[in-house]
Order: sequence, then structure tokens, then C-alpha cells
Amino acid sequence: MSTRPLLALACCLLLALAGCAAAPGGPSTAATADGTPSAPPGSAGTPATVAPPADGLHVTVVEVVDGDTVRFEYENGTTDTARLLGVDTPEIYGENTPDEFEGVPDTEAGRACLDEYAERASAYTKNRLLGEEVTLAFDANEPRRGYYDRLLVYVHHDGGSFNYALVDRGLARVYDSSFERGDSFYAAEERAMAAGRGLWTCRDGTPGPAGADETTATASATATVTASDAGDGIVIARVHADAEGDDGENLNDEYVVLRNRGHEAVDLSGWTLTDAAGFTYEFPDGASLAADATVTVHVGSGDDTESDLYWGRSRPTLNNDGETVTLRDANGAVVAERST
Repeated sequence: MSTRPLLALACCLLLALAGCAAAPGGPSTAATADGTPSAPPGSAGTPATVAPPADGLHVTVVEVVDGDTVRFEYENGTTDTARLLGVDTPEIYGENTPDEFEGVPDTEAGRACLDEYAERASAYTKNRLLGEEVTLAFDANEPRRGYYDRLLVYVHHDGGSFNYALVDRGLARVYDSSFERGDSFYAAEERAMAAGRGLWTCRDGTPGPAGADETTATASATATVTASDAGDGIVIARVHADAEGDDGENLNDEYVVLRNRGHEAVDLSGWTLTDAAGFTYEFPDGASLAADATVTVHVGSGDDTESDLYWGRSRPTLNNDGETVTLRDANGAVVAERST
């Protein structure tokens, strides 16, 4: 038998297979509404990083649905909905289930407390993000879209991770999944629980005092708490968020004052100050605070001295409408916290 028919048949089979590989229904690289290639079915999307990726999506938030869901507008004018990855704020439109929040009692008081924090989380997200340009990033371990076809994203705003800030402020629990940033989020949740911040006050069935998680400031600052032996005596004496005149033109009049009420100097090397949005200042090596002395951390730039340190921010940072600043020692333990 001639081999030519066999060769012809083989060629036909190869062409047919190639046609099947390119047939509709296979993985698509068509552009999504944002102009970027769509992820193939089952794809994990782009890898997540701590900082906003250079190729992250730049969008504008046009509506806040609740604390962990927003609608946004792409640069081409189309809109979409995003669900924040790794976090879960109490429900504002549905019934809250206390069992989902560790230690919150399944009682009328517990549910009422979570309802209160649903409103606070929504107000916080609206206050921080509505009308703002943000950067969206995806996670290698999570699909591009989830329930209701919402994008699953990390939201980066002004250099900080908004998802992380919700957990750190006690306005959200960590949503159990395989997302890449789980370790840091769970650590923030543990600290918020230990400090009794935000919704974790619901474990007593009573909302805590209003702070930076709301759009308005309280009449007076909350009491400073000390939770670290290493920082015994260190308090946040003042948070001055509203600089004189234009905040952007007077950054160093936004400041935080620490006072050492103890009897010995305290080494501040590696300590951090964090605001409600997650922006963090790290004290330089060798920084210390003498007994019965103060040090002022200014938001702007300048030359550090024993009494004045400079965050180095290029824009206003402390929120005039209510701010919470947390001081942690070099091991990450909360030393003091103050709200305005």
C-alpha cells in the first residue's frame, strides 16, 4: 500500500486539531472593559504585591456600596464593581451573623453592635475612597472575579493598602481564603482583637467609642492605652491633624506628640506610628525619648533632632475629620493609641 494516502490523512488530522485549538470557547485573550487582557477561565490573574504594581488598574471610585464593596470607573468611562479581597465588613443591607465574627455573642446586643459597625465601616470607606483615584491589584491565588461577577481586588490609595487598613482598624474580619497576603492580614486582625478595636468591642455586645472609622470627630480624644512593658510610660500626648492654613502647604503643622511619663529613657528604634489609613512612620535607629520628655513627629520633611522627627510625607496625611494613631514597639506590640 502507498504511503502517500497515509501522509495526506495525517496532515488532515493535524490541521483539524490545530483548528480545534483555535476554535471559539478556548482560553480568550480578548480585552476586558478596562482595556487589559482578560484572564482565561480558572486563571489566578496577576500576582499581588504589597505595593501597588506598576501595571495595576487606575480607576476612580464613583460609589460605595458598603464597607467592602465599591463601584468604580475605568479610564475609558465604563464602570464595574469590586469586592475587596481578604476582608469582610458587617452587612449593611442584610442580617449579620455573629458566628462569623470570633467571640461576638449570638444575641440581640451582638447583632445590634455589628449593625452599628456595618454603618461605621461604610462611612469610613466612603470618607476615604469616594471620588478618589485608586489602584487595583489582583491575587495569584484568587480568581479575577467572584460572586455576582465582581472583581476581586486589593485597593491601593495614596500609597497604602485600604484592605489592610479595614482589618487593622477593626472594621473588618479576615475573610478565610487562600489569598497571598493572608499572613499579614491575620496578624493585623489579631492585634485589633487584642486591643479591642472597632467591631471587636462587639464581643462585649457594645460598640466602642467613635473614632477615625467615622466621618466626624469625637468631642475629645479617647484615653491612651498602654499594652507593652517596653513602652511603659510612653503615651500619645497629642494628635494635631488640622494644620494652620492649607494643609498641603504646611505639612509640618500636622504632627503627633509622644511623651515619656516613665522614669527611664526609652529606645524608640524600630518603633512605628500608623494612622487609620495604614500609613506608617518608622522611628530611625538611635531614636530615644528621655524620661519626662516629649518628641514631635511632623508629617513633612526636615532634619531630625532629639525633640523633632520628620515623617517625610509629601502630602497631608492625618485626617482632619477624625483620626486614630497607633504606636507600636519594635516587636509590633501596641504601646498606645489615640483618637481625635
